[in-house]
Amino acid sequence: MLSKKIIKLPALKAKLSRLKKQGKSIAFTNGCFDILHFGHVCYLGKAKKKDSVLVVGLNSDASIRRIKGPSRPINKELERAAVLAALESVDYVIIFEEDTPLNLIAGIKPDILIKGADWKDKGIIGSDIVQKNGGKIEYIDFIDGFSTTALIKKVAGRS
Repeated sequence: MLSKKIIKLPALKAKLSRLKKQGKSIAFTNGCFDILHFGHVCYLGKAKKKDSVLVVGLNSDASIRRIKGPSRPINKELERAAVLAALESVDYVIIFEEDTPLNLIAGIKPDILIKGADWKDKGIIGSDIVQKNGGKIEYIDFIDGFSTTALIKKVAGRS
């Protein structure tokens, strides 16, 4: 059974509008989250702020294939979405088809755009939209030694 946290854009926009009126801030992050691991869970836990709603944009299967190649993703988008939705820190999961979440960010206009610290000085997609609307960009440090690519190599016996 799929979670009520997995949502389409029109419904998400309506829910976020109501939550903003209640004084909640909207935090947004995105990624592939192909094989959820300890690093992901810690990252999402840190992304969840007090009095905020955490929305996770999830790359679709087609998007991941274009970005990472034909052997990815390992897990299908609805499976990945369900695993993310099961996390206490995640309020909503929305799957996007494009290679970047630019249209999604423009649609929901989050108050906080969150990325991994490895994105500092790389130009964050959508940061201009967030800042133009009075929002801010935050970076979260990763825990060394945890990545999906490294995990796949380890399981395949290549590390």
